[in-house]
This record gives sequence, C-alpha cells and structure tokens, in this order.
Amino acid sequence: MLVDISIENLGVIPKASAELHEGLTVLTGETGAGKTMVVTGLRLLTGGRADASRVRTGADQAVVDGSFSTQKLPEADQAEVRKIVDEAGGSPDENGEYLVSRSVKSSGRSRAHLAGRSVPAATMAEFSSRLLTIHGQNDQLRLLAPEEQLAALDRFDPSLGGLKATYRESFLQWRELARDLKERTEKRRELAQEVDRLQFAIDEIDAVKPEAGEDELLLADIRRLQDVDALREAAQTALGSIDGNDDYGDEQAASSLVGAAESALTQSSDKELQELGERVSEASSILAEVAGDLGSYLSDLPSDPAGLESLLQRQQDLKSLTKKYASDAAGVVEFRDKAEQRLAKIHTSSEALEELKKQAAAAEKDMVAKAATLTKARKKAAKSLAAAVTKELHGLAMPKARLEVVVDKQKYSRDGADTVELRLAPNDAMEAKPLASSASGGELSRVMLALEVILSSTSTGTTLVFDEVDAGVGGRAAVEIGRRLARLATHNQVIVVTHLAQVAAYADTHLHVSKNVGDTSVTSGVATLDGEERVEELARMMAGLDDTDTGRAHAQELLDRAQVEVANMRQ
Repeated sequence: MLVDISIENLGVIPKASAELHEGLTVLTGETGAGKTMVVTGLRLLTGGRADASRVRTGADQAVVDGSFSTQKLPEADQAEVRKIVDEAGGSPDENGEYLVSRSVKSSGRSRAHLAGRSVPAATMAEFSSRLLTIHGQNDQLRLLAPEEQLAALDRFDPSLGGLKATYRESFLQWRELARDLKERTEKRRELAQEVDRLQFAIDEIDAVKPEAGEDELLLADIRRLQDVDALREAAQTALGSIDGNDDYGDEQAASSLVGAAESALTQSSDKELQELGERVSEASSILAEVAGDLGSYLSDLPSDPAGLESLLQRQQDLKSLTKKYASDAAGVVEFRDKAEQRLAKIHTSSEALEELKKQAAAAEKDMVAKAATLTKARKKAAKSLAAAVTKELHGLAMPKARLEVVVDKQKYSRDGADTVELRLAPNDAMEAKPLASSASGGELSRVMLALEVILSSTSTGTTLVFDEVDAGVGGRAAVEIGRRLARLATHNQVIVVTHLAQVAAYADTHLHVSKNVGDTSVTSGVATLDGEERVEELARMMAGLDDTDTGRAHAQELLDRAQVEVANMRQ
C-alpha cells in the first residue's frame, strides 16, 4: 500500500504532502483545485510518461515522492518486489518501506529513483505494477480493447494462468519448428548453397587442423629458429662465464669466484662478514639455477635447419585460413564450430525434411489440444464472470442490465486461440452489444467498477486508484458505488477522486484539495478533513449548502449512515 506521498511544483501544487492509510480514502475539491495533479503524481510514481508542461510555471522541476509498504501483500508478490529492488541495487528503509521518487525537469528530462537507486522508468513501472493500479477515464477506454478484456477474464480465474503457461510453451515450440520447416522448404536452393559453403569451409579448416593460440606459438618458434646461432652463442657465453669452459678456466668462472668469496666470508670470525657471506651464498644459488636453465635452453634449441622451413609452411597454411575466416587461429576454430552447428540445423535432405514435418505436426497437435483445453476453461470462467458482474451491475442502479463475456475463436497466438468480448444489454429482451457501441460513459464506469470489485475480491494489500469513475452517475447509483468501493477497501487500499458526496461519505480518510487564486498565481494544497470540516465538505458537494443548517444536517445524516455500513463491513 501507499504510505505517504509528497508533491512539489506539479501543476497548481507548489508543495503538498499526505499521509495515507488503509481502507478507503477519498480526494475531493472544487473543479480546478488540483485533484488531477495528485493522480498525475501517482501516475509518475508508476513510471508513467513525464510531461514537462505539468511542471509548475516558474519552477525548474517537479518532484513526486512516495513510500510503499508490502507487508499486506501475499508472500509471492513480496518476493517479486524484493527481487526487482535487489536487481536495481536498492534496499528498504528502516521501516521496511520502499521510497520511490520521480522528478521532471521543465526542459523535459526526467529521473526515477527506487529504494535509493537511480533506475529507468520501466523498472519503476515493473515495481509499482505489483502495488498500485490506477483506473481513470483513459483506463476505461482501454477496457474496450480485446486484449484487455481477455486479460480480465484470465485474471478472474487463477487456474487459467497455469493452463495458459502450458499452452504457451507448446505454442512456442510449434512456432519454432514451423518456421524452420518453412525456411527449409521455401529456401531449399539457397540453403543447399549455404550447406556447400559451410562444408567447404569445414573441410578446408579440418585439413589444416589449427589449434587456438597456435599462430602465436609458431611466430615465437620461427623467430627463435631464425636467430638460433646468435641465441646459442649468447647462451653458451653466459654459461661459460658462470661455470667455465675452454675460454674461461675454472678459476675465472663466476661460480668459482663467488664460491671463493662465500668461503672467505663465512669462515670469518666477524659476524658482519658472516652475514655478508650468507648473502653471497644466495647469489651463488641463483647463479646455479641460471646455469641449469641455460643448459636446458641450449638443449631445447632446434638444431635441424629443415625445421624452419616446416614451421614457415605451417604458418602459411594458417594465414590462408585467417585471411578467410577470422583474424587468428582461435577465431578460425570458433568459426568452424559455429559452421558445424549451423550445418546441423539446415540439412535439406528429403529424410531430414520429412522428420522435421513429423516433429512440426506432432507439436501442432499438442498445441491444438492444449489450446482447446484453455478455451474450454475460459468459456466456463466466462459464464461465471458474466453472472458475477451482472449481479454487481444490478446493485449499481442498472437493475435489468446483463453483461455477457463472449469467447470466440481466432488464430493461434501466445495467449491461446481465443478472443474475448464484453457485451452489455440494457435488459433480457434486448441483444447484448459490444461495450464500445452500447455503453455510455456512466455505464462504462460502472462496468469497470463491477469488474474490479469481482477481480480484486481475492487480492490483498494492493492500492487501487479510481479517478472520477463515478462521472455521469448520481442518485442511488452513487450510493451503491460508494458502498462497493468501501467493500473493495476491506482488503485493499482504495483511493478515489470523486465529486459525489454519496461516495465520499463511505471514506475512512477524507482528503480535500483546495486552491487559492492570487493576483499573480494559483496554488493548491491537500488537507485531511475531520469532524465538522468533513460535514461541511459533504454539504458543499451535495448542493453547495455548506452554509446552511439544512445542508449540514443532510450531510451529517449521509455520513452517519455510510459510516455505520462501513463499520459493519469491517467486522
């Protein structure tokens, strides 16, 4: 749920904050007071589009901050939220809440922060989708889209999620096989030519059998062979200087001279000379190691002149491959492996095509069977959803209305082979027609509210925002809308922007947005109403009678009756 929100320099609001609570919160105020800016701020916290025109005139930027608590969410949703925050590198605050912030520059640039980390707006949207849903007039229009109606049906019956996931796995497997078969069949000649090219490359590389890093080793060996005489002379000279040879007697050899120095120093009775003797002993050991390494180096030096020619030829063979396939031997080996993998996928023989046809046919059969199972389950769920929403509509001053949820067949897609359409009839005698052509604005608001009441009946801990969904509604229907919003708020946090006193009377928390028109600017603020202030606001909303005893009496009666109902719901 949303714990608190603060808004700075957004539209007519220079600075405002509100602490939010569980249950039903209503937001009221005169037209133009800034209620829309509060919803705009909420949309920014859900990763919505940043509009620079919403920045308050004269301000550099608008900032919206919000704190979310996940304690009332189901454990699975809490885990998803933690995963999103962890991947972003963020962490909850000392209260276990997540701070979300969005800033919009007057230049148009925006920044999003989640739990102390800068994140893309898409990450903020992914985070908030688990916590907050906004229903406004634009959202009502989205309800008219077939994909939204399909999503509503799937959301109604939790078992449909597993069936859809099982179907989607089969669909993706079939689509991959079908694409492969189509490619091999339609491009058989081009693929056959590609097979020839790949096979030629593999054969040419296999004839040389290169090894990763071989070209670098060859270069070192070739350079050594080319300089072998000079290298041998240098090593022999160094070895003779250390151990002695015909040119250096044993007495003149470095090892002998160092040995003599070591003996003279270590046999001395002076401690300082003895310590120097130990250091000379270390030098003697190093000389012995160097002499041994020089001997090994000399024995490893190639002595066959023909070896150079062989290495040069090998180097030339590798260069012929690196000119065609990669920049070095390791790249050539990698190219060969990839060519072999590609070759295994594009066999165009009749046998390979026939086998692929069988696999594609089997995958299609499996997909069709699972799609049929999903369709059957959806049709069953559609009847239950239609009955439930119809019952809700009867309670929303549409006593004879009937909602139908029609499941029709369409081409196979990731979501199944079904299209879902919500149809509304004013009574049982008339044919149900699509919402887009049969529902007025007020009716569409009530259909959406009825759907949300049904779909959210099993959810807990989320925040649902309704932005003037009661537009075009009045009288008894307004009371029923308030009653259902209060019922919806039993297990969820519900925030409603409303002009109807009948709805506002059911609120647990009443926030009022007021504006002050000055000579040079307009400002708005948000305040929590209690007691007499709330009664006066309800009276104003009813008929502008906040300055009369009769208006306040009617408002008090409305509030008292609504709060009794709310108390009964909470028991």
